[in-house]
Amino acid sequence: MPSTLRVQLQLRIISDDETVIRDEVILQLDKSGDRLEAIGLCLEDSKDLLGRLQHAVVEAQAAAYINRHRCCSACRLRGKGQYPIVFRTAFGHVPLASPRFYRCRCHPADSQTFSPLAELFTEHTAPELLYLESRWASPISFGMTAALLRDVLSVADTTNPETVRCHLHKVATRQDADLGTSEPGMRDDGLAAGQASPISREAIIVGIDGGYLRNWHDKRKKFEVLVGKSMAEDRDDRYFGLVRSQDAAPERRFCEVLRRQGLPADQPVTVLTDGGDSVRALVGDLPAGSEHQLDWFHVAMRMTVLGQYAKGLAHHNPLEATALQDRLERIQWRLWHGDAGEALNRARELAEDVAALSSGYPGLARLVKATAGLVTYIANNVAAIADYAQRWDHGEIISTAFAESTVDLVVSQRFAKKQQMQWSKKGAHLLLQPAPSTARCTTCSPAGIRSCQPTMSSPPHSLPQPGMLRNSF
Repeated sequence: MPSTLRVQLQLRIISDDETVIRDEVILQLDKSGDRLEAIGLCLEDSKDLLGRLQHAVVEAQAAAYINRHRCCSACRLRGKGQYPIVFRTAFGHVPLASPRFYRCRCHPADSQTFSPLAELFTEHTAPELLYLESRWASPISFGMTAALLRDVLSVADTTNPETVRCHLHKVATRQDADLGTSEPGMRDDGLAAGQASPISREAIIVGIDGGYLRNWHDKRKKFEVLVGKSMAEDRDDRYFGLVRSQDAAPERRFCEVLRRQGLPADQPVTVLTDGGDSVRALVGDLPAGSEHQLDWFHVAMRMTVLGQYAKGLAHHNPLEATALQDRLERIQWRLWHGDAGEALNRARELAEDVAALSSGYPGLARLVKATAGLVTYIANNVAAIADYAQRWDHGEIISTAFAESTVDLVVSQRFAKKQQMQWSKKGAHLLLQPAPSTARCTTCSPAGIRSCQPTMSSPPHSLPQPGMLRNSF
């Protein structure tokens, strides 16, 4: 005969004076042990247990709080009815009766009545629930987050994508507000900014890169999101993201990143960017003494595109194409060795000669535009072009590949770029705040939901060195 076990789970709640407040069986299960799927608690059993336990604990805590605050040393407060409230938790919604009392004459105040639970429940959503919704709504969609929580927890059946979206925006808005109230000159270890940092500027690398999203309000246009990663020796990496037009305090956001790495807010850093206009504007908000360096990958990509045009030109003007390729190699060599001034002069001469070129090459107009763009690109970033050969020989980072992988993860996966999803600037900015596309989060906690910062993994940031740049010109 199959055997059946009766499992009774009893709950006892005892006050600090050893008075038993509640003693009852909150769940009874009849479990048979003759089938594999009947072994242990099933998911529905665990959800039912957590929901019942949460109701009992919250009700007991609320009742104890009311009892402590309904009396003064001289009199007992007179009641004025009650009204229902709902406390939303990760283990279900807990309905409560919130009584209202008349204030006694011993404690005069502006209002004649008060509600103790209104003072206790400053928010009707538990921090744990906000944490879980923000944690999972960052790497996956709002709909999948709501479905996941309903599958594994006893959250209310009313949990839906719109609720998750509103809660995530609420957390992100609170984080933005905290940026304006935090002390920018303090570190986690309590030391004030202005004290000499034991870490050199070269030891702290910040990579900033951007990606584009389709605009919900203007279907024909796109807007840029900026994502950055800060790496320091013997410290955890930290990430940040923003939409430039929606961020009123980008400098405070970066100071917060440094603070969470245990660094002073005025710590100079080495910043690698792609040289775009919006990224250069963000660099201006970094601490004084920071060094801005142009990412070599984006420089090499522009030179590679021009080299492809030269190959196309070879089918129509072989001599001019050979000369063009030779001049491009010389410009690239100058850039690799940090000679930005000479590279700019040669790029200008090249652009003038290409503009005067007469050829039947169909891509000539695009070649002219690309050479003129190279001149503008070098001119705008002439102060940020470093000696990449020397940095490479010393094993230093010359590429923002470590930040670019973050952009690919955020833009391509969470923002569903391949699906052509459309976003508002505000919605994209708020989604970037709690934990954009987190693979793991070491600083988030339910108790510290305001301080949730993204932490994610990224591939190595090595970049192969072009062999042609080892030649001398």
